[in-house]
Amino acid sequence: MKKLGCFHAHHSNIEYIEKALGNYSIKLIHFVDPGFDGRKGESDFTSELVHKRIKDMLNWIAGSGVDGILVTCTFFTTHFQGEELECPVPIINIDTPLFHDICEREGLQTLVFTNPDTVEGTMNQLVEFARRGKKKIKVIPHLVDNAFNLIMTGEQENYRALVEEKLEDYIEEHIDKTLSVAQLSMASSAENVEGKTGVFVGSPVKSLGRYVEKALNYKCDILP
Repeated sequence: MKKLGCFHAHHSNIEYIEKALGNYSIKLIHFVDPGFDGRKGESDFTSELVHKRIKDMLNWIAGSGVDGILVTCTFFTTHFQGEELECPVPIINIDTPLFHDICEREGLQTLVFTNPDTVEGTMNQLVEFARRGKKKIKVIPHLVDNAFNLIMTGEQENYRALVEEKLEDYIEEHIDKTLSVAQLSMASSAENVEGKTGVFVGSPVKSLGRYVEKALNYKCDILP
């Protein structure tokens, strides 16, 4: 059985990955480094410092005997390109399956965020991803205000309820736009809203299993 190291910025992401990949024949090993959010306001919290910390963590995880690393935090993924790190095992960005799916759709799309610190970086990466794939996309970002702090203070249920409410409101007002959520923490809310409204809502976990298999070069059996 292949081992997948999962690198999180917050413990709350563990349950989403366990739900998305828990039935695959992959051993999930979780690593959490929540210190970034606490240091964002510090004067010496530079992009160089962030990059070094992430690189050191990825190399630490790679040295633990895993066959690949899944980076689940969009704040982390906006601060590095996997090919630059020379990591000895494959690195899978949580954004990659979502970016693939977005690039296969036509028309105007909306990508919803709750963490304001990830909007610019994620959008820049999406544009570059589409450019490399020679895809033309029309995607606008939309931020759900006052939501992300609920996660940081441990109010998970209030966070999910707020995200669901705002997604439903957005669908009602913009039924003509294809909607996706950018962050793993929004995946369960997106699934619930899709079930209630019948409107497709893309998320980072919809195609995750397929891309993990591809990155690990491993056919993952679905466990009963």
